[in-house]
Amino acid sequence: MVQMRRVVVTGMGIACPLGIGVSYVWKRLLAGDSGISAIQSFDTTEMTAKIAGQIPQGAKEDGRLDMADWIPSKDIKKMDKFIQFAMVAASEAVEDSGWTPETDDDRCATGVMIGSGIGGLETIYDAALLMHEGKTRRLSPFFIPSALINLASGHVSIKYGFKGPNHAVVTACATGVHAIGDAARLIMWGDADVMVAGGAEAAVNKIGIAGFCASRALSTAFNDTPAKASRPWDRDRDGFVMGEGAGVVVLEEYEHARKRGAKIYGEVCGYGMSGDAHHITAPAEGHDGAFRAMKAALRNGGINPEQVDYINAHGTSTPLGDDLELQAVERFFGDHASKLAMSSTKSATGHLLGAAGAIEAVFSLMALRDQVVPPTLNLENPSTESVIDRVPLVAQDRKVDIVLSNSFGFGGTNASILFKKAA
Repeated sequence: MVQMRRVVVTGMGIACPLGIGVSYVWKRLLAGDSGISAIQSFDTTEMTAKIAGQIPQGAKEDGRLDMADWIPSKDIKKMDKFIQFAMVAASEAVEDSGWTPETDDDRCATGVMIGSGIGGLETIYDAALLMHEGKTRRLSPFFIPSALINLASGHVSIKYGFKGPNHAVVTACATGVHAIGDAARLIMWGDADVMVAGGAEAAVNKIGIAGFCASRALSTAFNDTPAKASRPWDRDRDGFVMGEGAGVVVLEEYEHARKRGAKIYGEVCGYGMSGDAHHITAPAEGHDGAFRAMKAALRNGGINPEQVDYINAHGTSTPLGDDLELQAVERFFGDHASKLAMSSTKSATGHLLGAAGAIEAVFSLMALRDQVVPPTLNLENPSTESVIDRVPLVAQDRKVDIVLSNSFGFGGTNASILFKKAA
């Protein structure tokens, strides 16, 4: 293990189908609530999937989102929804961290790395419709910057005056973990002291749902019972449920955080990546890519498999992917697998694509803080038996010292990240 600067998490923010705000969302997640419902924001008549994990809209005090509470109305129209979601989560995370750099040196040592799997999909769709209707001159001058993935980082850096590394990650459904892991490495190597990192996605729209319906990736058997649709490892699963939102964390060099008396949620203690080199959407047999990503993360952190207590699985509720990830985890952890807890929080939120790994990093850190692991909803009849406790239906109080979170994406890109208590 290479000894570099230690990195800890000092702030967290979230906007997801369970609501707005880490405390509120975490409480709902542990209670076994679902954020999945029928799509009402557009006509789904021609869609085979008619449900999604959508951020609840309304009064801020009950975990709902009123964007005007977070972004000036004159600026909202300059941003695609994925940027808006990123701004909400980043605002909570930065405020939670208490980091307010007052010197130019401190601002230059604070950066942003927020990614997205797809970016401004709805903005591009709407612009294409205008052009198809012969209304090209009505295109907004903000069309391009509102659709660009790196503009989530750009807007956050502008709002707070953060002048350090300004970057974005685009690795499909592994984006959130890659953003956090890559940002941590910038701190480890001394390129920044503080990084605001995470992922955002807003693909619950006509073109997003239609596109994934065409690829036959989405659940269609539970349109009448949306809360039952996302069911990782269950024999009745038939695809994933699209979700929307953002997760953002504030990463900080350990001594920097200690010096200013910041609260610390946990330490980034390992990060691993791999490529399948196999297929654009399907993992290889045995999910060798997942195996190697986990192996790399533990090797990077000098962590032994028997030290890991909980895994927040990628677990999307797809017929193929769930069991392959389970096989990879069983193979990698060997005899220790029987002592692991592993759950999929996508059962409550749906799959947030590029934001998934980031909100799941937040859930992993909350599990570490509160010594409780969130449940896998709808896991009533496992399709495959396993020695691993997949935390069916109900949250569990457990000793949690080290957490592993997995994310895998189209193109065969894999990422695993480890968090532990900071001593």
